[in-house]
Amino acid sequence: MRHGDKVKKLKRTKEHRIATLRNLVRSLFTYESIKTTMPKAKAVRSLVERLITYGKENTLASRRLAIRHLQDKKLVHKLFTDIADRFKDRDGGYTRVYRLYPRRGDGAEMAVLELTVKKEKKEEKKEKKKKGKK
Repeated sequence: MRHGDKVKKLKRTKEHRIATLRNLVRSLFTYESIKTTMPKAKAVRSLVERLITYGKENTLASRRLAIRHLQDKKLVHKLFTDIADRFKDRDGGYTRVYRLYPRRGDGAEMAVLELTVKKEKKEEKKEKKKKGKK
């Protein structure tokens, strides 16, 4: 029987798998794009989608759930103020997975996991120009 095999184990113990996924989620929210193996990208995707949905709710309970996963208050603040605001008009599909070439050492299938809506760089350039003129 195949009961309870919905979790991708990634050849790790439960504690190691949770730590790996949390680190990948933190990196994705920090850099907005990460390069990892295909199975890890697929496993992280569902967790990221859930956390962004918490960010869109913006309640105390959803903040506590996000802190439970991310364990970093500054990153939770970024999630709720910056990242979740970009996805307020979307009902899902917050991440995108691109397949890459196989890794040279062991031939593992690599992928890029990124947020679908990027931070606009035009605003950053305008702010820099304004600071330089003053």
